[in-house]
Amino acid sequence: MIIEFSLKRPRTVIFITLIITIIFASQFPKVRIDTDPENMLSPDEPVRVFHNQVKKEFGINEMIVLGIVRDDGIFNPDTLKKISEITDRVKRIKGVVADDIVSLSATNNVIARDGTLIVRPPLQRIPQGPEDVERLKREVLDNPLFRDRLVSSDGKGAAIYIPIVSKEIAHEVGEEIRRIYSSMKGPERYYMAGLPLAEDTFGAEMFKQMAIVAPLAGGLLMILLWFMFRRLTLVLPAMVVAMLSVLWTMGAMIGMGFTVHIMSSMIPVFLMPIAVCDSVHVLSDFYEKYPRLKDKARVLREVFGELFKPMLYTSLTTAVGFANLAWAKIPPVRVFGLFVALGVMFAWLLTITLVPASLMLINPRRLEEIKGRNEKSRLLSAFTRLSVKRSRLVVTTGVLLLAVAIYGVTTLRVNDNPVKWFKKDHPIRVADTVLNRIIGGTYISYLIFEGKDADSIKEPQVVKYIEALQKYLAEHHLVGKTTSVADVIKRINYVLHDEDKEFNKIPDRKETIGQYLFLLLMSSKPDELDNLVDYDFRKANVWVQLRSGDNRDMTAVVESVSKYIKENPLPEGVKIQWSGLPYLNIVWQKLMVKGMLKATVGSYWVVFILLLIQFRSFWWAIISMLPLTFSIVFSYGIIGFAGKDYDMPIAVCSTLTLGLGIDFAIHFCQRFRQRYLKTGSYRDSLLWTTEGEPTIAIARNAIVVGLGFLPLVLATLTPYITVGLFFGSLALFAGLTTIFYLPSLVEIFKGRLA
Repeated sequence: MIIEFSLKRPRTVIFITLIITIIFASQFPKVRIDTDPENMLSPDEPVRVFHNQVKKEFGINEMIVLGIVRDDGIFNPDTLKKISEITDRVKRIKGVVADDIVSLSATNNVIARDGTLIVRPPLQRIPQGPEDVERLKREVLDNPLFRDRLVSSDGKGAAIYIPIVSKEIAHEVGEEIRRIYSSMKGPERYYMAGLPLAEDTFGAEMFKQMAIVAPLAGGLLMILLWFMFRRLTLVLPAMVVAMLSVLWTMGAMIGMGFTVHIMSSMIPVFLMPIAVCDSVHVLSDFYEKYPRLKDKARVLREVFGELFKPMLYTSLTTAVGFANLAWAKIPPVRVFGLFVALGVMFAWLLTITLVPASLMLINPRRLEEIKGRNEKSRLLSAFTRLSVKRSRLVVTTGVLLLAVAIYGVTTLRVNDNPVKWFKKDHPIRVADTVLNRIIGGTYISYLIFEGKDADSIKEPQVVKYIEALQKYLAEHHLVGKTTSVADVIKRINYVLHDEDKEFNKIPDRKETIGQYLFLLLMSSKPDELDNLVDYDFRKANVWVQLRSGDNRDMTAVVESVSKYIKENPLPEGVKIQWSGLPYLNIVWQKLMVKGMLKATVGSYWVVFILLLIQFRSFWWAIISMLPLTFSIVFSYGIIGFAGKDYDMPIAVCSTLTLGLGIDFAIHFCQRFRQRYLKTGSYRDSLLWTTEGEPTIAIARNAIVVGLGFLPLVLATLTPYITVGLFFGSLALFAGLTTIFYLPSLVEIFKGRLA
């Protein structure tokens, strides 16, 4: 009925499509963008609630780290002046929390003179002569609070920690900082890093990349389709379906008030290959049938008579597979899954309405030169005949390759790091490498000690436990630096006793510790210790700086601390808990991996049930699922052998395997069964399916999808490169297993399938 309406009233269909498109397009000005990975977690997720609580209690803000490197050392008047000037100018940037900047000219040092505690920045004034410079160098490098935190041990690098009011302005603030240091001449090199900067910069570049790479992908798709059909009038409907599917889906999502997150920004990339598949099947059959029938309406009735059910079932199974992500615990994953599912059904609707309507409006003279093709493709004939004649050998070989691929899957490492979403030569990636080599680390996590009562942190056994744990962490190869109130107390004890090394330790009496902290606060600002202890000294914050932001490395440090606590129990009444962006990242990644795995497995079974309903045959359902299974295992096996981490893009791509992997198999099996019902001949049906229109269309789709998204590898952001390569390999394996392996399976199991 819908198709008949499209054939008889094509202009009406196009007009309705245009009106709907305008409605969806009108929603785009309402777009809200959110690139914060923290929002992968629900607002009420315990770890996120605690993270926000820690930030509030300890006055902590997310930080950008600026490194200044000079090969002959930073301890010279010129470089020190630049550090001081940059610090002063950065304080005036809107969005920077000026009072909490950590720098040689802004962070207080604790020294003593004539028994009096003096608290002031080491770079309070620029040293003028060699003696002043040497004295400053000695003061800084002899202080463990500064060494490998503000200045590298070799004196060649310095760091400024710049807190910002919100992660959403990290890229903007970073650009302001860049303008400041770019105006300074000299031998110094500057590097900016930090998770907030990486995450926000990714968001800023994400849409620029999509604006460049997505059109390139669309252009290549069009070129490939033109080479196949040699008629722009045949190619345009497929491209319009893909573009409108994306536009409608994104318009619906924005109109319903959902933000465009990192994941939902990839909906266009995921949707285009799925949206174009059905159109290619229609165009392929139209291209083959028209030279024989020379009647557009008749050809389209035949085409849709054969393809309507396969297209409906492939769309439903794909949509159900993505919709299954609605059960995930991560909000952006739920949004992604539901709207890709909606987009798949939009693509199906456009394929059965807009495509036939567009083809009906083509001038017949433009179709006269279509010569079609011989009944059989020689290449595919040779390919598929080998598959049928050597079916047992093909299946056995496939099983062996599957075993190898399964081994590759077992080598997969679950890991992610937002900094690695950039290519190795990207400034952020370069800065990350340099800064994590010269200072204690740009990845800052917080280990919170909490006692039962006020002043619990002043207890000597608690402070000594913190100190002992810091010493343990200092030996961990991933930890570059730790900072806590224990370091401050040791420093006060040390300087008040004329820097006698015997007093470079934690005092044994609670009263002494309390007096030292009181002296410090009286000699400095009242909020001097805000980042390290809370107001009533019930909680303490240990800054743990890691040299790597990989989730598996953060996990290793967390497990190491757990092991230490198991072997060295915490003081009575004290508990600890982790916080900070690196820790949040491992939590949402675990939820992501588990959620995607559950969704993929769940969708796998839902697809199988749908195939049972469609074919009303257990064995046909099994046969149809095998190419999907092989495609998934082969694709992930290659990722494992390549040493690629199982990260966010790969986890998201796992859902795509259901869409593309099952599409080809359903078309093959449904067309075979339709032919068999007509002819009653098993051999004729198999030869027609493997050497005729169905396999030709499958091969064309595999080529279009496999090559059409290669422009994504030109992106500077690795998630898009990953998606592009994954599309290619998945389409290749799905096409090969359907064209070459599926006929062998049908031949072997023909007794049960007939």
